[in-house]
Amino acid sequence: MNPMTYSSVTLYYFSGTGNARASANWFAEVAKEQKIDCEVIQLYREIEVNQPVNDQRKQLIGFFFPTHGFNAAPAMLKFIWHFPKIKNASVILVNTRAGMKISKLFAPGLSGLAQILPAIILKAKGFKIVGMQPIDLPSNWISLHPGLKEKVMESIFARCEKITKQFANRILSGGTKYKALISLPIDLAIVPISIGYYFFGRYFLAKTFISTKECNGCEICEQQCPVGAIRMIHERPFWSFHCESCMKCMNNCPKRAIQTAHLYSFILWYLLWFLIPALGLWLAFQKKIIEIIGNEWLATNLLTILLFIISLPVIALAYRLLHYVTRWKWVDDIDKYTSLTFYSFWRRYNFGLKRFRKADKK
Repeated sequence: MNPMTYSSVTLYYFSGTGNARASANWFAEVAKEQKIDCEVIQLYREIEVNQPVNDQRKQLIGFFFPTHGFNAAPAMLKFIWHFPKIKNASVILVNTRAGMKISKLFAPGLSGLAQILPAIILKAKGFKIVGMQPIDLPSNWISLHPGLKEKVMESIFARCEKITKQFANRILSGGTKYKALISLPIDLAIVPISIGYYFFGRYFLAKTFISTKECNGCEICEQQCPVGAIRMIHERPFWSFHCESCMKCMNNCPKRAIQTAHLYSFILWYLLWFLIPALGLWLAFQKKIIEIIGNEWLATNLLTILLFIISLPVIALAYRLLHYVTRWKWVDDIDKYTSLTFYSFWRRYNFGLKRFRKADKK
């Protein structure tokens, strides 16, 4: 064995619809071809790290995760935060992000803080980071856009498999690669969006999922949720604030009963961010705060943060109400027919899940 290579590889992945899992498995295939011990571990709810803290072998640890709101998936970020320091271990970071294809042109996604923040945390722990690689697998955030056509996804997967294996060969031969740093200026520019998503956006999106009368209470979504964010209430799934919008439940529902309540989301967003600030009382309060602080920019941002804080309990209560009233057929019908995800033209993303079901059977 080349002394520059690794004696073992451990890859941790968090995945909702299969993109990060695909990347981890492609990397593992290369490791196994090179006769390197490799273990692929899924982050499912709460797992413990079984790595020896003072291993004398030269080992590689990989973290594979989706990009959520220009951040690392919060479950992976939490895992990295609590990850122990391991002697003689090098680290790679691989984030999957919203890849698209326009005609024959492959369009990359954006990382934001997805690579930067985990790298800072791991560097502070003393790890040597030898690889930072974004993989532009198909965007699966179907709450916001339809799933891509299967032919397009197939071509994106083929391209990304090649990129991942080239990255794996480079790293496993003792090299380094920091492809993620190429987009660093753009990623830094969208950091405010990343922060907004982490402290507010993800909680709002968690309360946009509903189930319609097509739901038969099979509890598959509850059982398969990787962060345990779903529980059955009144024989229907209920999404808590722990939801990370990984889209596994929506894409994997056998009855296609899980939708995004677009009308409800629009009304709630309008009330919180347009109607409330427009009230005379709020404007008067804003003016008073500006006078007290003496800095309009600072006062405006403090009020924005205050509105975020006020919004979360309002969203929670409104969602409780929505979940209750959807038991009435006419409300259920309104939710269903005003949810774009209900219509067949709004394709689901289960391409990665299908691929792995086939692979698991082999």
